[in-house]
Amino acid sequence: MNDFQPQTILREDAHADRPWLASLVGTNDTNTIALDTTKFTAGVHYETATPWQPKNVLKSGLPLGRITASGLYAPYSGVSSEVQSVTLTGSPTGGTYTLTFSGQTTAAIPFDAQAIQIQHALEALSNINPGDVTVDGQPTGPYYVRYAGQYAGDDAAALTATASLTGGSSPGVTIATVRAGGNVAGSDGTEVLAGFLATESLFTPGSTKTSGALLWMGEIYANKLPVSFDPTTVTAAPGVTIHYR
Repeated sequence: MNDFQPQTILREDAHADRPWLASLVGTNDTNTIALDTTKFTAGVHYETATPWQPKNVLKSGLPLGRITASGLYAPYSGVSSEVQSVTLTGSPTGGTYTLTFSGQTTAAIPFDAQAIQIQHALEALSNINPGDVTVDGQPTGPYYVRYAGQYAGDDAAALTATASLTGGSSPGVTIATVRAGGNVAGSDGTEVLAGFLATESLFTPGSTKTSGALLWMGEIYANKLPVSFDPTTVTAAPGVTIHYR
């Protein structure tokens, strides 16, 4: 179903909040496009509706590609970023473990650590800055370590683990690569950058399409975009001119 209902703007600042935009030059060079809302992920690409804002809100600054078959736009799916899993095996009831990344080892991590504790432990390493990884998952795992920042689009080094766990049955820590970085993630046309969503775009929950404005010429701060983006790995569509800071 299409989404062409009238809108009531509750927050004027929502459309002006574009910290990723480095220059006003080029903001008038936008194209009106149709987006395939089924390709976007809640919490990553858009904020979900609330009683006070009954529409989902796509974030401004999202990198977009054009789906060849439909002509609709969806999240850019160029070079992928690494995702690794960390899983505690053997049902431990106590103890700690450490993670090592490229020769740097974390402080001891409790067996039942929350994902944010693992993220902070990794960020404390000299070769991982805040924003280079995010970690989600449940205690004892699997936890998912998602690389971004300086490692966005890279084939990141594999984590290794050293366990001092107790209880359970032969407890240990298993590391696996869920998605290797450095590979082209899409093959439907969205692996080619078409531009960026110039302003936030609202759509009704359950709708499959909405409209938006495509910024295809201008300057942006790549590290302030709402999703991880590595401009050094980008293949852009003909005519797209974006300068990154």
